[in-house]
Amino acid sequence: MINMRSPLIQHIRLAHSSSRPYWKKNPHLDQIIRVDHAGELGADRIYAGQMAVLGRTAEGPLIQHMWDQEKKHREKFEQLINEYRVRPTVLTPIWNVAGFVLGAGTALLGKEAAMACTVAVETVIVDHYNDQLRTLMQDPNVDKEILETITRFRDEEQEHHDAGLQHGAEQAPGYRALTELIKAGRRAAIQLSKKI
Repeated sequence: MINMRSPLIQHIRLAHSSSRPYWKKNPHLDQIIRVDHAGELGADRIYAGQMAVLGRTAEGPLIQHMWDQEKKHREKFEQLINEYRVRPTVLTPIWNVAGFVLGAGTALLGKEAAMACTVAVETVIVDHYNDQLRTLMQDPNVDKEILETITRFRDEEQEHHDAGLQHGAEQAPGYRALTELIKAGRRAAIQLSKKI
């Protein structure tokens, strides 16, 4: 006879239980968590690239501050990936490298181009988070923690956008073309990360 109170049985029960009601999970939640995890990884790497080039300049403290926030965003979505048992995108290694290259590449063009990159990326992300919030608010059983997390992160991304404008983004050579190219790339990355 199996002793149901044995430490092994108790451990198995804990490993297969959770406080989250997975059977009531919003059908969009896996996709939301997957794509936001990928996006925050990309943002983390963009700021790492910018810091590699501009870390010792007058813009360094601002970039570091934004990077620190992005690291916290990434950590939170890594926690949610595990907590909700969501498969991360298989494109993670690509976003890791692409983010760093984008950050370092625009920083090599100058602080204004780095700030233009920030403005472009954050414009897309704020819109993306707003779309997600609208989707989640249609669910009467929405997880309030997820809602609050996305709202807080959206507000911080808006601050990054505004800081980029205040620090000369619009003075970047080819500002309009550069930001539109980055926005298009970011939108494509979002669509790919939702599915792959």
